[in-house]
Amino acid sequence: MYGPYGSATGKVLRGAFGHRLGIALALATLTPAGARAADCSATPRPGIDWSECTKRAIMLQGADFQGANLSGADLMLTDLSRTNMSAANLEKAALARAWLTGATAEKTNFNRIEGFRTGFDRVSAPGATFASAELQRASFKGAVLTGANFEKAELGRADFTGAVLTGARFPYANLSRADLSKASFDGGLDFSHAFLFLTRIEGLDLSTSTGLEQEQVDLACGDAQTKLPPGFTAPSDWPCPFD
Repeated sequence: MYGPYGSATGKVLRGAFGHRLGIALALATLTPAGARAADCSATPRPGIDWSECTKRAIMLQGADFQGANLSGADLMLTDLSRTNMSAANLEKAALARAWLTGATAEKTNFNRIEGFRTGFDRVSAPGATFASAELQRASFKGAVLTGANFEKAELGRADFTGAVLTGARFPYANLSRADLSKASFDGGLDFSHAFLFLTRIEGLDLSTSTGLEQEQVDLACGDAQTKLPPGFTAPSDWPCPFD
């Protein structure tokens, strides 16, 4: 007996087809609605998906990446100056030695980026988040970082000269040898559990900052103009070598 498919061969073929169809349907149910592959060959535009793409050491200055997905992209040594990065997702992107001079990055996701020696000079990034980012020796000169989140960020030797830090948060951040002394802000900053070894805080008004402990202050580099919260004692000899 050959069954209802007309022949033994037909039954085998139909069985194989049904098996493949079942696999395809199963995969389809696992694929999120609207998911699509990154288009690494496309030119920059708002909302572009360059996730995991390699765009190393190229000139992209002035491009519009508003709302783009650049997560995991390799952008090392790339010129991103004057770009529009507002609301873009750069989580886990490689940005070492790239520069974003004068870029717009409002509410941009820089979480967990690799940003060693990255230039953020004059970036306008209110509400941006740099949580767990690697930002050793990064430059934020003249940057607007109002309300920025640097939770657990590695900021060793980062330079915040002329930066606006009103409402910025540094909980659990490593700020060793970072320079905050020439930054400006209204109100206090959040230094909960931050590591302030030789962090430059000369001249800063930290009287309303939160999360500070006397041990943190003792490690930092202040001066006679540094204002501390009530109950704190300024070290008699601030450990502030110039290097």
